Amino acid sequence: MTTNGGNDELGTLYGIGVGPGDPELLTLKASRALQEVGVICFTQLDDGQESFALGVVRGVFEAAQPELIAITIPSDDDTPVSPETWSNAAEEIASRLREGRHVAFITEGDPMLYSECLQVLDSVKTVLPDLNIEVIPGVSSVMAAAGSSGKPLVTYGQRLTILPKVYGIDDLMEAITNSDTTVLMEVNDDLLQALADREKLGLVGTVTYVRQASTARENVVEDISQLSGEDLDYFSLLIIRR
Repeated sequence: MTTNGGNDELGTLYGIGVGPGDPELLTLKASRALQEVGVICFTQLDDGQESFALGVVRGVFEAAQPELIAITIPSDDDTPVSPETWSNAAEEIASRLREGRHVAFITEGDPMLYSECLQVLDSVKTVLPDLNIEVIPGVSSVMAAAGSSGKPLVTYGQRLTILPKVYGIDDLMEAITNSDTTVLMEVNDDLLQALADREKLGLVGTVTYVRQASTARENVVEDISQLSGEDLDYFSLLIIRR
């Protein structure tokens, strides 16, 4: 996506998907853009761990030595990011764009699939309405996990549902009933235990757990009854095939 009618005096804001974790899955276009921008922006959890997206691409831009801007967000999923966090980040990014510098906001997976990228783009557009924007797609964790499992998500004519978070087993069962394949991108221990007893739920098919697809920590588990809450990982998902 590229906006039209932008301001030639401003730099361009790129929304770049860096993929699921393997640096070799970074697209050529994304790699080239990361070497050409002067500023790279990313979200950083407040637990002190390095940004996942930043870790994926460090080797690409190190020689260029761009300025790095971290947007610190809560590590607790139940704590929302404050509006001030986004507005402050937007002001920082806008100040660089006014100088004619190009800025890249990097995000794991794809910028248009459950990503903070849209929040960043909208916040900066509030400050700079004539903003120049280009979105560079990335390989999503959903596609990477399907590849790691060795099974297709769907084939011709089948239906796919992707859920970022499920609030109860009833919601999940409705999705499973209406889809040939359902992907859960956030899984809690209670839901995992419920799915382990598929016969009780009347679920006929397969459930595959994939942790950190494409990375050194990748793990594909077909028997989810063997998993516990300690096995769950933020960058993991379940693929449920009916």
